[in-house]
Amino acid sequence: MSIEPLVLGIVQGLTEFLPVSSSGHLALLQNIWGITDNNLTFDLLLHFSTMIATLCFFWRDIFSLACEWISGFLSDAGRQTQGWRFGWAVIVGTIATAFIGFPLKPVVERWMGEPLLIGVSLLMTSFLLFYASRLPRSSSELSLRSGLIIGIAQGFAVIPGISRSGSTIVTGLKRGLSPEEAFRFSFLLSLPAILGATILQLLDVSESGFSPANTLPDFWYGGVVAAFITGYMALVWLRRMVTLGRWRIFALYCLIPASVSIIFHFWR
Repeated sequence: MSIEPLVLGIVQGLTEFLPVSSSGHLALLQNIWGITDNNLTFDLLLHFSTMIATLCFFWRDIFSLACEWISGFLSDAGRQTQGWRFGWAVIVGTIATAFIGFPLKPVVERWMGEPLLIGVSLLMTSFLLFYASRLPRSSSELSLRSGLIIGIAQGFAVIPGISRSGSTIVTGLKRGLSPEEAFRFSFLLSLPAILGATILQLLDVSESGFSPANTLPDFWYGGVVAAFITGYMALVWLRRMVTLGRWRIFALYCLIPASVSIIFHFWR
């Protein structure tokens, strides 16, 4: 039994939600271990597992916001609710993510095999998080324009080494959202994007003539379970850290894998 899928699952669960780039960490480990076949399929399965963790963590918010959004089609009062604004902001943000993220797919696949580029991206994430620690606290309401801009940030975050949660939460803070609101919108916005990417990747694998199950590494299911458990735990911790504005610890941490990635590029 190989332990690499289990380790990758733990890394995915911890780094998917913490603002340190899960794709950057997975790409770095796969480069170090020399894993080259069907990486994107296993990566997407791990992302799907952490998406389930997100659904479990936010199920109350999802249910109440969905009810409010539906009520907006039935009455004027419903169109004044938070769920009405959230629902449309998620839709607009998801469209923006798709327009940017899908064309970048070939770039992402090449990027994952280049440790130097991964290291540079992680450095960019570190600088972004240092910047976040200097942002003042605000409490503006989420708007369609904010949803669009945060969706654009999420689209560019498909690049390995650029943290999706970090870039979307920081963009939300820059748009004047409170830390709690930026945290919640970041992860609700991630759900349709991750689900869509997972479905499209599975379709690509199926069209290639191979069964998706046959393209996965041994003990892949151990990685999927580990990603769910550690992902849920990371969400609990991150909400507290975002609320307290503790960004610098993540910024400093990102310098470590960035340095490892750059050194590995010149060492190998």
